[in-house]
Amino acid sequence: METHTSTFVVFSGKIEPLISINRIIICALLLTTLTNNAHAELNTEQKLAKTKGITLYNQYKATSAMPFLTIAAEAGDHEAQYYLGESLRRKNHYMNPEARKWYEASATQGDLYAMIQLGRSEKDFCALSNDCPPEQKLPIEWLKQAKHIAEPKAIQGDAEAMYVMYELTIDDVWLEKSAFEGNPLAQYWMAIGTRQGDGFFLPWKRHEAVGEWLRLSAQGGYPPAMMEYAAFIYEDHGDLAVARHWIYEAANAGYESGISSYGAYLAHSPSLFDFPLDLVKGYAVTSLLTELDGGGDVQVYVNETLPEIAEKMTPEQILEAYELAKEWKTTHPPLSFFPDKLSR
Repeated sequence: METHTSTFVVFSGKIEPLISINRIIICALLLTTLTNNAHAELNTEQKLAKTKGITLYNQYKATSAMPFLTIAAEAGDHEAQYYLGESLRRKNHYMNPEARKWYEASATQGDLYAMIQLGRSEKDFCALSNDCPPEQKLPIEWLKQAKHIAEPKAIQGDAEAMYVMYELTIDDVWLEKSAFEGNPLAQYWMAIGTRQGDGFFLPWKRHEAVGEWLRLSAQGGYPPAMMEYAAFIYEDHGDLAVARHWIYEAANAGYESGISSYGAYLAHSPSLFDFPLDLVKGYAVTSLLTELDGGGDVQVYVNETLPEIAEKMTPEQILEAYELAKEWKTTHPPLSFFPDKLSR
């Protein structure tokens, strides 16, 4: 993780964004893909396969995601092609020919994230074996192409393009601009960088700035920031109601950390943040995590916590909890670890 340097100003204890936070688009992936070309038209089956594939990828189940992503990738969807490339690269720990094929298919359609990953491909298998095709673009060429596309958009005020420019240049000015334009991911990293000592602040102003960036990111829909802000506001002000609100919102968004915390606190396993005791809902919410079996080592936690909650319940309550869990799954987003789209 890089650290970030900040030079923003805090006025009256508040960070003043350049635009209204209401303009932030909240979506499951938080970053939409910037492209020059039109998206491929997928039929219903292909759309469902793409959604399923990305869901599994975000649950750290890249191997399981690949068959679904392949369906949409072969139909020409650049985002599915990108995630398929990610899955293949992460599985093999280097840029193998099959991963490169899908990254290049995505990048050819203008996908900036695919271009960046191609530009970062220092561990390219063909480079290691010294047999790369002569027509294959060099990493620096992909990075130049991505910058050529992203920079004009960033200059025109596109917050996501600004964040892409930060990834391309590691210039913290772009990160700060993206954050002020309302990008919740950039706001989150501004909070982390400020907490780690970036920028110049009076001691008490630094702490205020961290809280403001976390607040903006949480309000912009970034679940990791919701959990961070819940802890921040509780430690800083002891405000249990606000902390409970953001834990609840993180759980509603499907964030694994929010789900595990919300379920445990409802069941008082442990009792924190003064959540009212609700064993049925606590068990139901916690049981949702069984879906992550194989992703993120969550099953160990589930195996310990569910029996602990069940000891306090009647068989009828447990049956009720299972029904409530089924209802939750139909009315909430799928579970996710919300990994950064640009993985390392």
